[in-house]
Amino acid sequence: MSDHASDFVLQAISFDTLEGWKDDDPSGLFEVMRSCRGQITDVKPYRTGSLGLSSEDLLPLLATAEDFTPLSPESARAFFETHCRPFLIRRKDGDSGFVTAFYEPDIDVSDRPDDIFRFPFYRRPDDLIDLDDANRPAGLDKAYAFGRLQEGRVTAYPDRRAIDQGFLEGRGLEIAWAKSKVDVFFVHVQGAARLRYQDGRIGRITYAAKAGHAFSAIGKLLIEGGEIDRAEISMQAIRAWLARNPERVDEVLWHNRSYIFFREAPVADPQAGPIAAAKVPLLAGRALAVDRMIHTFGFPFFIRAESLTHLDQGRPFRRLMLALDTGSAIVGPARGDIFTGSGDMAGESAGTVRNDADFVILIPNAAAGRFD
Repeated sequence: MSDHASDFVLQAISFDTLEGWKDDDPSGLFEVMRSCRGQITDVKPYRTGSLGLSSEDLLPLLATAEDFTPLSPESARAFFETHCRPFLIRRKDGDSGFVTAFYEPDIDVSDRPDDIFRFPFYRRPDDLIDLDDANRPAGLDKAYAFGRLQEGRVTAYPDRRAIDQGFLEGRGLEIAWAKSKVDVFFVHVQGAARLRYQDGRIGRITYAAKAGHAFSAIGKLLIEGGEIDRAEISMQAIRAWLARNPERVDEVLWHNRSYIFFREAPVADPQAGPIAAAKVPLLAGRALAVDRMIHTFGFPFFIRAESLTHLDQGRPFRRLMLALDTGSAIVGPARGDIFTGSGDMAGESAGTVRNDADFVILIPNAAAGRFD
């Protein structure tokens, strides 16, 4: 999939024809929208994706939502019906959209290493720099957004294998240590975690940067190697395979050269969702990770996935969500990652989501005219 706007079109539709809309209750989005407005106006606007929708296009909707308190699901839906117009995202290749899911793991950790807690979460190293077209070396693929600056020379940063083998040891970058290399790997995939320290403290880490190498899905590796059937692939299936094949764990994990660095995040409310790329707390079941090269954070999307039924007690998934995060594997105009919440139950729910889906973006009225 490409990030070019020419690969898809927006098709104006009506709320009346939006299947599942009348059964949804988007009331919980208003508090998050207030947080988004604060981020845009008090900190900085979100980066505008190639679709061309900006934070400025979004602000009138957020300002109106500021003083609106939905008294019922009907009134919440009526708010969006009044102030937005729905557009179906249609890929020109005819393929449908696709959703997966992510969650915030709970991980037991120690603030010092020992024989049990041996696998660190690292802060961003000081020799890791952001790359752009101005400072990226000619030989380094333009997909690299990070590199290593050493004595005035920029190179690719060491990858997962090199870091696992000790490249960063002795630099004081460790936030905490976990018991399992596999747990650390999956926190890298999710991009955030709640840390449960031995003395009862709760900490939080969230994405700070990455080494820069492309994300490579280990599930795809295991499917292509005949280790797991394509129809059976899930986070749970991958974990089970790794547990059965401890001698091959390094080989498989190192296939994904991408390595994530974290920062400690404040835990004002342990029950609130993690703060991700949009810099506001994620709301379980209502936060969506999107391709930020195309889309702009804060915009509402109605996601309809008829085959995804385990998140809504057997009913098809049909929900209004806000674009609040992104991810290396989230590429394309109709590609999303649903945030299911924090902890093991949320992980069980997230791990098996791989479903075709329709993506409908709600565009505030004033901006919608540009897309007719």
